[in-house]
Amino acid sequence: FQDQAMMKTMSGGNCTLNVPAKNSYRMVVLGASRVGKSSIVSRFLNGRFEDQYTPTIEDFHRKVYNIRGDMYQLDILDTSGNHPFPAMRRLSILTGDVFILVFSLDNRESFDEVKKLQKQILEVKSCLKNKTKESADLPMVICGNKNDHSEVFRKVRSDEGENLVSSDENCAYFEVSAKKNTNVDEMFYVLFSMAKLPHEMSPALHRKISIQYGDTFQQKSFRMRRVKDMDAYGMISPFARRPSVNSDLKYIKSKVLREGQSREREKCTIQ
Repeated sequence: FQDQAMMKTMSGGNCTLNVPAKNSYRMVVLGASRVGKSSIVSRFLNGRFEDQYTPTIEDFHRKVYNIRGDMYQLDILDTSGNHPFPAMRRLSILTGDVFILVFSLDNRESFDEVKKLQKQILEVKSCLKNKTKESADLPMVICGNKNDHSEVFRKVRSDEGENLVSSDENCAYFEVSAKKNTNVDEMFYVLFSMAKLPHEMSPALHRKISIQYGDTFQQKSFRMRRVKDMDAYGMISPFARRPSVNSDLKYIKSKVLREGQSREREKCTIQ
């Protein structure tokens, strides 16, 4: 990732957070409906599991980190399983840096959908890579959710999932349970390691900080008595808004035309 002086700013009230553009990333979560995409995202952000199912149209989240004095930003795009707008799905893939593909171990059709998504991501990213001459890898995790269910209900064998990633060192397979929180932390740890991001971005390896500490959060000397032994902190941006479609299109266009390789996307303001 190229080192640029450009900064991303998020501000709200008395809180202003500046993140270097080179440390800003987008994680895209894809899969069929009712496989647990949002539950995995909820585990990542809040450590919680919601029993009630609510269909996702498209949810956007942002988490910022202070890791050993350096600021990082992770945007999370939780996509719809119905994908009514193919062009939007393609744009989500084009702007993604790391990917999580989710299927349910008790649903064969959802596994077939993940195979299609994996193929689509590789094709779309390969096309962009050829136009931009980029050499970046494509970190991806294929995630079989609901491994807490009885084996009687299993429709996808473990070896079938492992076969999808066997030929790609930047792709890993995990069987998880968002409900029981099984293997979720391990999955994120491996994903961030493949992406060459600080492993402290994974849920279990940083201290969760409230927005009220935003003013001091970005300072290299940021310390609090009760977390004085920690070197990594994470904070959810409560009012983050998805960058506009126009902004994403301009970002992709600038990469293709090689007018801007600063990784800068539209700024997001906490209001």
